[in-house]
Amino acid sequence: MKKVETTLKDAYLIKLEKYEDERGFFIKSFNIKEHHYEAILQLPVLLQDNHSRSFKGVLRGLHYQIKHPQGKLVRCINGIIFDVIVDLRKSSSTFGEWFGIKLDRPELQLWVPPGFAHGFYTLSETADVGYKTSDYYFADDDRTLLWNDPDLGIVWGNDGDPILSPKDKDGKSFKECDKYET
Repeated sequence: MKKVETTLKDAYLIKLEKYEDERGFFIKSFNIKEHHYEAILQLPVLLQDNHSRSFKGVLRGLHYQIKHPQGKLVRCINGIIFDVIVDLRKSSSTFGEWFGIKLDRPELQLWVPPGFAHGFYTLSETADVGYKTSDYYFADDDRTLLWNDPDLGIVWGNDGDPILSPKDKDGKSFKECDKYET
C-alpha cells in the first residue's frame, strides 16, 4: 500500500498491492489495521459501506453532509469514472479548491476527508463505485454543491450534458452552499 498526496490538504490517493497471474488478480481492498492504525494512513473508523452502479454520462454529486461530515474511501471497482472533490472547510489552506482524477482500476482508492463535497462522472458504459464512509447517512443533513458552478471551474471532461438526478440539478453554488467552519 502506498499513500500519494493530492493537491488538496488531507486528501490523498491510496495505491493498493495487486497480485496477478493467469487466473486473474487479487487485491486486499480494505484492512482495518492498515487503513486505520498504520502510520501511513490513519483513517478514522469507517462505519458504512456503499455501492453504486452508474451508466455512461451519469454525473453524481457533488454531495456532502453538513452536520455529520463523512470521510469517504472511494474506488471504482469496475469501469471508469472521473472523481472530483471540493474542499469546503473554511479553515483549510485549500478551501474552495477542487481535485479530480480518473479512477480506472480497482487498486486505486481516493481518501475524501470529512468537510469535502464529492462527485463523479461515468466515462465507461457502466461503472461500479464502492465507498466506505466515516459516518452514517442522514437525509436531513444532505447537501449538494452545483456540479458546474463557474466559480469552481471544474473540468469534468464530459462531452455534452450529463445525466443528473433532480437533486443534483438543483445544487447550490459555491457562494450559496453551506460550508464547514472548522
